[in-house]
Amino acid sequence: MLCRELGATFVAGVVLVYGLNQGFAGSFFRVASDYYWKDVQRVQPATVQFLSIFFHVPWVLKPLWGVMTDVLPVQGYRRRPYFVFSGMLGMFSTAILAGVGLSVTSAVVCFVGISTAVAIADVTIDACIAKNSIDKPALAPDMQSLCAFSSSLGALIGYATSGMFVHHLGAQGALGVMALPPTMLVFLGFYIYELKVYQHNMKEKVLNKVTVAVKGMVQTIKYPVVWKPSLYMFLSLALSISTHEGQFYWYTNKEPPNPGFSQEFVGMVHAVGAVASMVGVLIYHKNLKDYPFRSILFFAQLLHGASGLLDLTFVLRWNLALGVPDAAFVTLEECVSRVVGRVRLMPMMVLSTKLCPPGAEGTFFALLMCIDSLGMLVAKTGGAFVLRALHVTRTDFSNLWLAVLLRNLLRLSALGAIFLVPTADQTDVLLPQDLLSSGSPVAAAGDEEERLLQLGKLTSRTDDDV
Repeated sequence: MLCRELGATFVAGVVLVYGLNQGFAGSFFRVASDYYWKDVQRVQPATVQFLSIFFHVPWVLKPLWGVMTDVLPVQGYRRRPYFVFSGMLGMFSTAILAGVGLSVTSAVVCFVGISTAVAIADVTIDACIAKNSIDKPALAPDMQSLCAFSSSLGALIGYATSGMFVHHLGAQGALGVMALPPTMLVFLGFYIYELKVYQHNMKEKVLNKVTVAVKGMVQTIKYPVVWKPSLYMFLSLALSISTHEGQFYWYTNKEPPNPGFSQEFVGMVHAVGAVASMVGVLIYHKNLKDYPFRSILFFAQLLHGASGLLDLTFVLRWNLALGVPDAAFVTLEECVSRVVGRVRLMPMMVLSTKLCPPGAEGTFFALLMCIDSLGMLVAKTGGAFVLRALHVTRTDFSNLWLAVLLRNLLRLSALGAIFLVPTADQTDVLLPQDLLSSGSPVAAAGDEEERLLQLGKLTSRTDDDV
């Protein structure tokens, strides 16, 4: 249906970016990079979380990438060249990381390069998604379902194979597999359908378009219907501090009484979690996409905090007292957290697409994703400080349970801000009429861009006729 309504190359772009570049590569990267820092670079868990802050910087800069894709076309195209550039950057960074022995600093630079490539591709396809969500709002939940399902399916494949590659090739060699997704981005840049922008006096108009885009973002974010849900999404993500590295070092530690999971088992647990994530997508798509934003996000956040009790039970080893083996319990915990996480994330993504003004979809959606990335960066930073303050190291995990308990309490505290979320349905138009009208600066910029696209289309047809 989406191919018929929006075009087959758009759907293929969503599948490649979300399924292969984010789903497969993201999941593969998560396992391989964890072992890379633990076994190759041999750094402490709190240090890894501090270093991961740098990996999030390209995501914080998403408004910059959004402005570039909206107002800086290359050879008349606003999306294609950025897919090509992100693919080349990802291939180059991955090749160096996998093929050369690097210092910690050099490795961080390569990881930032990979992250930048994924972020640029993400903001480019998100601009297409946001524009289609504005043009056809009834399809917004379906597009997000496609994104989430593609991401989960790619993650399933990535997690299922990551442990095997790490075991046989080592963590550094396994990272070389990640050259495939950016290669496909290069092909996507050449084949995705896009109308060429008419470029008469384009250089003179770029500065004006940047100014209009920035003014449009400032104007839009001032509306309570926009900044209130944006603030909630930031708080929800920021208050869920990350203790992942401490837990990873703990459950892969071979010394009793730690679980001592193998690389293959870690990958397979995450693969099962990816299946659970797809179940979460189906649950949302079939049963939850018609619920109001505030209702679904309230219960999703409540379950997010409650599901963290499974982590606490595992770290305290209460599962053994209940007669549940580590392997079974961690699989259960992963499935529950993935389903809840997906159900919590998808309404946020739909809400974000509803807040984008016409004419600057890519720029404003990137701004909202930047706010979300800042929230995750704060969560990573907070988790690093907590792990360091509680002296959780490569070998000492005695206070890890306190870090997990604090994380769970902070997750529940985000419910105090649920009043910031609108009570509207997920198919409603949220932006006020003056932002959607043709008289607004942002919409006027969109009308001008549409005129240029149509003029470019007519010019192309005339050239073909000649």
